[in-house]
Amino acid sequence: MTLKDLLSSMKPKAVIGNEDIDITGVNIDSRRIGKGHLFVAMVGTQVDGHQFISKAIAQGAAAILCERLPEETYEDVTYVQVDSTEDAVGKVATLFYGDPSRHLKLVGVTGTNGKTTIATLLYNMFRKMGHKCGLLSTVCNYIEDEAIPTEHTTPDPIELNALLSRMVEAGCEYAFMECSSHAIAQKRIGGLRFAGGIFTNLTRDHLDYHKTFENYRDAKKAFFDSLSKNAFAITNADDKNGLVMVQNCKAQVKTYSIRQMADYRARILECHFEGMYLEIDGNEVGVQFIGKFNVSNLLAVYGAARMLGKEPQDILVAMSTLHSVNGRLDPVRSPEGYTAIVDYAHTPDALENVLNAIHEVLNGKGKVITVCGAGGNRDKGKRPLMAQEAVKQSDRVIITSDNPRFEEPQDIINDMLAGLNAQQMKKVISIADRKEAIRAACMMAGKGDVILVAGKGHENYQEIKGVKHHFDDKEVLRDIFMNQQ
Repeated sequence: MTLKDLLSSMKPKAVIGNEDIDITGVNIDSRRIGKGHLFVAMVGTQVDGHQFISKAIAQGAAAILCERLPEETYEDVTYVQVDSTEDAVGKVATLFYGDPSRHLKLVGVTGTNGKTTIATLLYNMFRKMGHKCGLLSTVCNYIEDEAIPTEHTTPDPIELNALLSRMVEAGCEYAFMECSSHAIAQKRIGGLRFAGGIFTNLTRDHLDYHKTFENYRDAKKAFFDSLSKNAFAITNADDKNGLVMVQNCKAQVKTYSIRQMADYRARILECHFEGMYLEIDGNEVGVQFIGKFNVSNLLAVYGAARMLGKEPQDILVAMSTLHSVNGRLDPVRSPEGYTAIVDYAHTPDALENVLNAIHEVLNGKGKVITVCGAGGNRDKGKRPLMAQEAVKQSDRVIITSDNPRFEEPQDIINDMLAGLNAQQMKKVISIADRKEAIRAACMMAGKGDVILVAGKGHENYQEIKGVKHHFDDKEVLRDIFMNQQ
């Protein structure tokens, strides 16, 4: 593809050099540049790509897309200046990879909690219905059965379009993806064509990046503002921001709720640790999930499947076979007669939801012991709130280390403990070593009790001082259980 073709969807401020050159690749990482590539100099939050223009040229870049022209230019390199490379990169990537989202029914899921569950369940459901599908999620990306490890909830626009292009080549009809607030704000999904969007809920998160809750909310809302009139938008009527999300939405809007009138409704008939019996739109179905928040997630899945043309009975049959996503309300049974549940809950709202789900099943017949921490170098304001939620719904709480990153674990623990009063502190201890904290919880638990190990879920590492050390909550629990026998 020629550079001129790649620039057809934008109006550059200046082009210095030959626009008719062939471009063999597009990248924002100078280390991945090869001969004939276009290097996009992104102005990131940590690093400015303009610093690496010379390196990209040395690697073989034939063209540079930038906001500031370098002082020194080369005759055999074409320079394209634009107002914002963040705006331009999605358009370039979409064209280079043949506009792959045009050949797929792409559904995006955004919100604070539930994105991974909903996107993954849709992927699994549509595969059970006989369709070839792709998945882009926090846990792992998939092209049919092929697993592709992920570093971010939503990849950069170039990687994203490359993955979608591979899905098209593999014959996929559908793709389901998480759309993080970072990805929306940084326009990583710019240029993509969505068949539909789903809003889950909105609570405090990522304020280290967005600075205010309003900025965070508006980033999510921008996704729905961008949907076309041919798309659908499904929003959670039980969330106070649910209808705010679709105020300016041109797409066909549908609502779901477990508390009020909505297009898609459900109620819980029975609840056990093995699952629930639900009534969805007048039909009964048994599912392998627990918790009201999971009923909301399943309703979102149901609504999306309906909007994608599936019949209610077919959806419910497939739904009854689905199971929880790895690291989401994931039970590990103890030979001593208590249950440990591993969950990714790392926000106050997520922790509240998981503890509510546990209490719905326990119904006052066992103790709840919660092990939780908070990530380092992230929103510090949610740390005391996390501790408060844990104490509110637990008989005992052990505050521990999560992914401390470049902070000292004890400093993070102290921030969490600062949110508790003297009375609350009576049921709390802190153990910085996460493995020992989990072991202590197991020593406290008796028959019929539940231990919640929150914060890491599917993650199999602990990030300390920039190094990821192997650590898996479920593995730790199983080792402890083996030694108890």
